[in-house]
Amino acid sequence: MWSTATAEGLTGKVVGVTDGDTLTVLVDRQPIQVRLAEIDTPERGQPWANRAKQALSDKVFGQVVELQVVDTDRYGRTVAKVYRDGRDMNREMVREGHAWVYRKYLRDRSLLEDERQAREAEAGLWALPEAQRVPPWEWRHGGLTRQLQPSRVEPAPGGGFTCGAKRYCREMASCEEARFYLERCGLRRLDGDGDGVPCESLSTLKESGWTDR
Repeated sequence: MWSTATAEGLTGKVVGVTDGDTLTVLVDRQPIQVRLAEIDTPERGQPWANRAKQALSDKVFGQVVELQVVDTDRYGRTVAKVYRDGRDMNREMVREGHAWVYRKYLRDRSLLEDERQAREAEAGLWALPEAQRVPPWEWRHGGLTRQLQPSRVEPAPGGGFTCGAKRYCREMASCEEARFYLERCGLRRLDGDGDGVPCESLSTLKESGWTDR
């Protein structure tokens, strides 16, 4: 019988992979939804989402895994560290560049070193252009449900725009920069009325002859 409960956690067979950090595991003939603890992988529609899902599937689908239960999330999913043959699947997803360390729920800070090494090696999603490496928690916060489209913004004279720390219209130097942050960086808050035009106040100032330079 491969489905058992133990003092250390749960053991069961993986019968489904929803995405790069969510599984369905059959434990004592009951399916449970499992959210991998301390990591976060790209959401559906984000770059690398399908590859992260495939990577996790290759590791555990149809396999017997041990779940070291950490918590239950607000969706009723079992939050756990997932092990297969003694290997830490959560850590492997980070090491191979398929996942971010989920800072908000981080307990094992050694995962940050695994992420740093993956980033430096440009493993997995870290090989993507910077504008496409939007942390999933920011993507969800912005309400994005589609793949980022190539930007129509031309680089500014003397250099291109990059996704930096700017978050508000008042920090944008131009309409072009605001559009870049909206379309390439996923900063949806710049488009408050949802009409696809970010920071319309900048356009008003430009038309009236005022500039912020």
